[in-house]
Amino acid sequence: MAHVAVLGTGLIGAGFVHNLVGRGHEVVVWNRTRSKAESLGGARVCVADTVAEAVRGATRVHLALTDDAAVDSVLAAVVDHLGPGALVADHTTTLPKTTGERTARLLGQGVRFVHAPIFMSPTNAKNGTGLMLVGGRADLLEQALPALQTMTGEVWNVGEDPVLPAFYKLCGNAMILTMGGALADILRMAEASGLPREAALGVFAKFQPQGIIQFRGPKMARREFSTSFALEVARKDLRLMQQTAAQDGTGAALAVLDGLAARMDQLIAQGMGNDDIGALAK
Repeated sequence: MAHVAVLGTGLIGAGFVHNLVGRGHEVVVWNRTRSKAESLGGARVCVADTVAEAVRGATRVHLALTDDAAVDSVLAAVVDHLGPGALVADHTTTLPKTTGERTARLLGQGVRFVHAPIFMSPTNAKNGTGLMLVGGRADLLEQALPALQTMTGEVWNVGEDPVLPAFYKLCGNAMILTMGGALADILRMAEASGLPREAALGVFAKFQPQGIIQFRGPKMARREFSTSFALEVARKDLRLMQQTAAQDGTGAALAVLDGLAARMDQLIAQGMGNDDIGALAK
């Protein structure tokens, strides 16, 4: 089986290592904090002291790092030590513009590089489930796809523009984080109302809020603000939520709703109170 290098052995990188070993690969790992990599050592896993050592002879190199600076630092140390035909797949969440510039620079240096961010938990990474996005030059995608498909449940090939997977990753994470903040505010309302926190989640067994993406999302993208839920009415409801969350007198901050209320107040002051809540995307 192929010799594969994994650079970055945090939760996701460690999951990748377990998956690759389970599929019979010989894996060389490197991590800036060596102790994290050492915990993965075993019959098919070798811990390298340097990134250059890790990638030497590898047919594939997978990056699972923290940010753009880490990616650039590691790649700078890797470029001169890659073997002929070695594929580099970066799974790090990075800035789209920087990702495009990085990809162009690496391709110009002859590096076979694709950007492949993920919507995967550590368990997904270990079990080869979840969603991986990938973008890059057509011949490199042809090389990468068979291997990437063994590492996840679905690979979404978004085409040759490496900026797109980086952008889509931020879109998905924006929704995850916003929903997490909204859930925190809902639980705050439950606590302030003297209700069990779990009780606040009961409504979502019947009411499924994903419809806002399917039905209101396209209109918002087209800036069509014909009214079905007026901003002024929504702001009234938001005021009720804020009052509910504050009624126990603890002064606990809200994660999302206060900021949303401030934005609605701005739009209403601009004369948009009768427009649909989609006007938030004006």
